[in-house]
Amino acid sequence: MKSPARALTGSALAALALAACVAGPLTSASSAEGISAAAVELPPAGAVLDYQLGAAYTPPRGVNLVTRDATATPAPGIYNICYVNGFQTQPGDRNVWLNQRGHLILKDSRGNPIIDPNWPDEFLLDTSTSAKRTELAGIIGATIDTCANKGFKAVEVDNLDSYLRSKGKLTVGNNLAYAKLLADRTHNRGLAIGQKNSAEQAARGRSEVGFDFAVSEECHRWEECASYSDVYGSRVMDIEYTDDLRGTFEDVCNDPDTPATTTLRDRYLVGPGDSDYAFDHC
Repeated sequence: MKSPARALTGSALAALALAACVAGPLTSASSAEGISAAAVELPPAGAVLDYQLGAAYTPPRGVNLVTRDATATPAPGIYNICYVNGFQTQPGDRNVWLNQRGHLILKDSRGNPIIDPNWPDEFLLDTSTSAKRTELAGIIGATIDTCANKGFKAVEVDNLDSYLRSKGKLTVGNNLAYAKLLADRTHNRGLAIGQKNSAEQAARGRSEVGFDFAVSEECHRWEECASYSDVYGSRVMDIEYTDDLRGTFEDVCNDPDTPATTTLRDRYLVGPGDSDYAFDHC
């Protein structure tokens, strides 16, 4: 199950980088730890993660792994993952998609854009055909290029599960085929790529797409952490939220199925100067 916490400010995809053609795949190397491209540097296992999508700030002491939005710059001296909204549009890019890329927005039977009900400013992208997947991969691939140019070591591509919100217009196969294009582009830029949510697709994500690690929102809350760990081993990162814990955070950390890299954050991922800010880790 998906919990919709991600960057609140839209990233202008067109302004981040020039769209480029989808790059070819690299040769994969199999490993229980989720290595799918020999040249990439994987996130450290058992790391302390700070999930900074709502605001980029100096990480708390002891943090050695950070996720930030593609519009931000990496935190110096630690491993940085770049957040990319790969299967839906960012709120700030609404007009760009409507006016310039309307054919790539998924439409319902009446021709209206299909939105994410939890994030009504986000349109679902139409991954239903090979041609559209290729065009989308060029656009989103330009953002991946920007992540690489800024010095991020990996990307996490959000909303793999958009097919569940597509009113039957998309299939899991559509999204996995599109994700493969993004994974190839990411690996060709020397970055690792993480599966974001969709625990039930972990095995296919690893074998068919080539994801190197997994990022979960609330796998403890929804009792699905083992679905990731069985596939990605110790390369699983979980974010739990203060407003919807199953038990206490101590209970979360004491559960043997909980990944070693598990972080507690406030729902909207605000910075330390905000009264709603919360951060802890197992």
